[in-house]
Amino acid sequence: MQNIQFEIKDVELTYLDKDIFSIERLAVHFMDRIGIVGPNGAGKTSLLRLLAGEIEPTKGKIHRHASFTYLKQMEFPGEEQADPKVLGKLQVPNIEEGISGGEQTKIKIAQLLAAYNEALLIDEPTTHLDQQGIRYLRRELENYYGTLMLISHDRKLLDQLVTTIWEIRDGEIHVYSGNYTEYEEQKALEEYLQQEAHEQYLKEKARLEAAAQDKMQKAAKMTKGAKANARKKEGTDRRLASKPKDVSQKAMQKSAKAMEKRMDQLEKVDAIQHERPIQFHRSKALELHHSFPVMGNQLTLKAGEKLLLEEVRFQFPLGKKIAITGANGSGKSTLLKAVYERQEGLEISPKVAFGFFDQLAYQEKSDETVLDSLKKTTDYEEGFLRSILHAMYFKGNSIYKKLCHLSGGEAIRLQLCRLFLGSYHILLLDEPTNFLDIQTTKALEAFFKGYPGTIIFVSHDAAFIENTADHVYEIKNKNITEK
Repeated sequence: MQNIQFEIKDVELTYLDKDIFSIERLAVHFMDRIGIVGPNGAGKTSLLRLLAGEIEPTKGKIHRHASFTYLKQMEFPGEEQADPKVLGKLQVPNIEEGISGGEQTKIKIAQLLAAYNEALLIDEPTTHLDQQGIRYLRRELENYYGTLMLISHDRKLLDQLVTTIWEIRDGEIHVYSGNYTEYEEQKALEEYLQQEAHEQYLKEKARLEAAAQDKMQKAAKMTKGAKANARKKEGTDRRLASKPKDVSQKAMQKSAKAMEKRMDQLEKVDAIQHERPIQFHRSKALELHHSFPVMGNQLTLKAGEKLLLEEVRFQFPLGKKIAITGANGSGKSTLLKAVYERQEGLEISPKVAFGFFDQLAYQEKSDETVLDSLKKTTDYEEGFLRSILHAMYFKGNSIYKKLCHLSGGEAIRLQLCRLFLGSYHILLLDEPTNFLDIQTTKALEAFFKGYPGTIIFVSHDAAFIENTADHVYEIKNKNITEK
């Protein structure tokens, strides 16, 4: 028992009238490395908050036997002392000069590592964090002597740090051994076995249906034959003549009913539902003919007095997915805004219409529904719009949810749907995967693959870049070059 650091026993968690999850028993042992995954709203953050004692379960108990610290998601750095050495290694500037979202995350990491605790509870530590910061965090957590509980949408980080996956699904915690890739392989095997069981179920059901129908047809023929024979044999005892056949007929009927009963008792196995590939169609009016619709020609960019890019040249090719990478504060977001605003030093066709993703501009107060708001922004048929919303996890009645009632994550997903369905030549997306869960990030990857236009995007998610980008550019030392 002394090896157990957290024990969850007979726990139920509800919010308002909604059941979030229930756990019969789970234990976290010293040196466990656990990644927590599941869709937005499944209860990942709630689980960490339960372990940290920030909320109480509706029912049951959480037993804590270790010192721990809890890194919360989307929280401004507090007053706790940060490790100056860590701040230096993460290249955090003077806080009084103002800091970016990524630099805020770095300060939180420095505070996290300032003192030793036996367990770390960490919620989305890579939000806004550049690759240098992610690499530093990974190294520190790899060498950390203690227990790690990690929520992250960064699949590569989960692969590198965890040895167990807790998946929150349908109100239960499903435990898988291995890192994220191994978890996906186990999930794929589960789906394969379920599909095989489904096909076997259909075969057995069809066999029993055919056999039952055959028995009933034979019983009907016996009845018809018995009646015909009875009419022919006048003067004989009809009751005695038909008795053997009546017995056979009843046996056939009984056998058919037994087969029908076996059909009813068959355990139904549902088929695996695979999402159809998304393919966006573009009108000829949205076609561009310039091979490089966005070019930098002696472009210089500043943020206040800070020089970000100095007289740089570049060409972004037509119809490609172009990732822009670089350290926090190097000028990635500034470059996207400069392109959108057609600043001096950029050569952009006057015909180009940009769609711009700004994840901070998602709050809406309208009583309009999700589906109706999408209808107003596109000429696509309603059936296709429903499939797009379904792919972005607006399922069931959620497409009729009013915009004013959307969560931040839902609003971001809707904004992405609008952009991909809109009449734009080029999409500019600044960190589109921030605050998306892994499933939605994969759905966005499918959108990228099915989109025929040009996309220029900023991301620190290495797996997302690897799966979507045709070209990768890096901003470094006031220059931008293709990697």
